[in-house]
Order: sequence, then C-alpha cells, then structure tokens
Amino acid sequence: MLYQVLKYLLLGPLLRLVFRPRIEGLDHVPEEGAAIIAGNHLSFADHFVMPAIVPRRVTFLAKAEYFTGPGLKGRLTAAFFRGVGQIPVDRSGGRASQAAISSGLSVLRKGRLLGIYPEGTRSHDGRLYKGRTGVASMAIQAGVPVVPCAMIGTFEAQPTGRRLPRIRRITIRFGAPLDFSRYAGLEDERMVLRAATDEIMYEILTLSGQEYVDTYAGEAKAAALEEARAQARAQARRGHGTGKR
Repeated sequence: MLYQVLKYLLLGPLLRLVFRPRIEGLDHVPEEGAAIIAGNHLSFADHFVMPAIVPRRVTFLAKAEYFTGPGLKGRLTAAFFRGVGQIPVDRSGGRASQAAISSGLSVLRKGRLLGIYPEGTRSHDGRLYKGRTGVASMAIQAGVPVVPCAMIGTFEAQPTGRRLPRIRRITIRFGAPLDFSRYAGLEDERMVLRAATDEIMYEILTLSGQEYVDTYAGEAKAAALEEARAQARAQARRGHGTGKR
C-alpha cells in the first residue's frame, strides 16, 4: 500500500516535477516475468527516480545501513525503505555476499523485477567503476535477463553529500536485455562471473557515456578519502610552521 501511495500520489509526481526525466528504451523492460535491472549508481536519488517511471514494481537490494540508523531519523528511514519493499543487504563480503544473492534470488523466483547497482556503492566522482559479480551470479542461477540501465544527470543533481537535489532534467536510458543462458550451471566459475559482469558494465558504459575505471568503487572512494586526509594534515603542518615563524 505504501509503495503504491508513494509511487503514484506522493513521491512519484514530485520526482517527475523536480527531474523532468527523459526516458529512453523503456520498452526493453519486460512487461512480465523476472528480470534484473542493473544500473550505474551516481546519487541517492537513483533509488527512487528509476522505480518511479518503470510501470512494474522494482525491488532493490539496499545497503543495511539504511535500516539500522540511530534515533528518530534512523527509524523513519528504515520504515520508509521497508515500506517501499527494499531489502537490506550487508556489504561486508564473504557470507554476507551470499546472503545478499539469496535475497535477490528469492525476489526473482517470485517473477519480480530486481534492481541492483553492480558497482556496490555510489560513485564519488561521477565515473563508472568495476562491477561486483553478484549480479551475474543471480542472473545465471535464476536464468533471467539483465536489463542495463544508465542514469544520466543525477550526479549533478544530487552528488554524494548533498541533502536536497538541484532542480534539473535527467535522462534514464534502458538497453536491450542481456541473455546469459549460455552460462547455465557455471554460476560458481569465477572467470564466467567476471566475464558476464564485465559485459553488463560495458553495456551500462555504452548507455551512460561515463569514464570507466577498472577499480572497485569502494576502494577508489577509500583511497580518495585517505588522500584528502593526507592533504589536510600536510596543510595543517604548513600552517603550524607558518605560525611558529
């Protein structure tokens, strides 16, 4: 009920007003049956804008932190994500990754649309990063197509750290479904998963026109943060030395 109210009465109309999305290739999204929509991840707004324009319900695997925040804000955020049918996933790797795949497969086996960001986290600089292989594992195990999707303009509208989005037009572009049935039974082969994932990321790259970086987004983000801290420490030392003189 909350999903329908948000999509058609509250959040959906507001998002269309703020972003005036230009939609391309929506006919590539299956009208029925299970499928994965795999997209780039540039903004917090991505979670809501794309599902608002897809006629069918899209269930996303959302990071667990959205469901465990402290205080009133944390409880409201958790209630909102649960209300719109999002599934919490632990991104720490190992067994947590397997649990996330199992959650995604349960959605697909019910004949539903599953939304996923193969990069694993938002891009901190607008570039497209290396995909995690969970998307390929789910596609092969469930025997479902993968529809590549590119969000264009959401990074400029609401980059990481910006609470409220800028009013600007964005584009949502869907590509032709990718079929991985040729890999049936090979979902445990690491090279197969990497090849399928890279194929998905290449299609997203083609649709989005982003610069590609062959590094995981989380690692690149951590490195950028450490570099910023190092620069801040160096600047502080220079300022301290100037003060002594």
